Amino acid sequence: MYDVVALGELLVDFTPCGVSAQELPVYQANPGGAPCNVLSMLSRLGRRTAFIGKVGHDMFGKMLRRTLQEEGIDDSGLVSSREVNTTLAFVQIDEHGDRDFSFYRNPGADMKLTSGEVDMALVENTRVFHFGTISMTHGDVRRATRHAVSHAREKGALVSFDPNLRPPLWPSLELAREQMLYGCGACSVMKIEVEELLFLTGCSSMKEGLDALKREFSNLRLILVTGGREGSWASYGDTLVYQPTFLKVNTIDTTGAGDAFFGSCLDWILETGLENLTDGQLADMLLFANAAASIVTTRKGAIRSMPNRVEVLALMAGGV
Repeated sequence: MYDVVALGELLVDFTPCGVSAQELPVYQANPGGAPCNVLSMLSRLGRRTAFIGKVGHDMFGKMLRRTLQEEGIDDSGLVSSREVNTTLAFVQIDEHGDRDFSFYRNPGADMKLTSGEVDMALVENTRVFHFGTISMTHGDVRRATRHAVSHAREKGALVSFDPNLRPPLWPSLELAREQMLYGCGACSVMKIEVEELLFLTGCSSMKEGLDALKREFSNLRLILVTGGREGSWASYGDTLVYQPTFLKVNTIDTTGAGDAFFGSCLDWILETGLENLTDGQLADMLLFANAAASIVTTRKGAIRSMPNRVEVLALMAGGV
């Protein structure tokens, strides 16, 4: 039995790392993709994980498979394509470490995963099934994702969801919102950024947005909201818990920070049980997750940058 199985995109983030002697930009090829970032965090925390997705049978696809193996993530559900290349993303980072993406994915291998290629044995044997919307931008992979989500729910897995809105990847924002709403209706636990929450609900404040989601989706038991430097919130029943984040770090790249946060929260839920979360436990969970996310911002890339438990506790010991 796996603790968490995730389905979605696995790609290479090309992250800026200086200039060459000819004064040309130099990029570092970092393994990434939100679902696998989450799995990497969970693996660092000792959880048993597996990934379902598709890469090209090319140098980048081979590198990504090796990365999963080295991170302790089961790669038996990773399909290799000889027809389509691995998806690539070039990352632009501003002076605050915040980033923007340019994707090379038209098509990319992750878009071409089909329902028949989903390893249903993995879906049937996990405590948590995790997915996001980047695996719902196009027909083949959207059908594959919904097929896996439906099966996971039938088998009693806890379903977690990350809207992870990336506007350039969608034919229209209307379609993006439609698929985000599908995810809300399919999951019990969701992580969402403040800006995504306002886009999704059309509300003008976080509280209004949370209330709107809870009215529409009775299945949503825990909503985690991230606000970057503003900290994070957990909405659970009638409770809204807040924790500030750790700002005394040298932020250079925020890629993967939200995934480290979500992976840490899923680890906490696996340990405690979703039904047993108290206000105090929610506060402790957010503090730990904020610390993990802060550490990731001090490193380039995502999958390789996830901290272990000792590193997170050491940062927490220094205070917010």
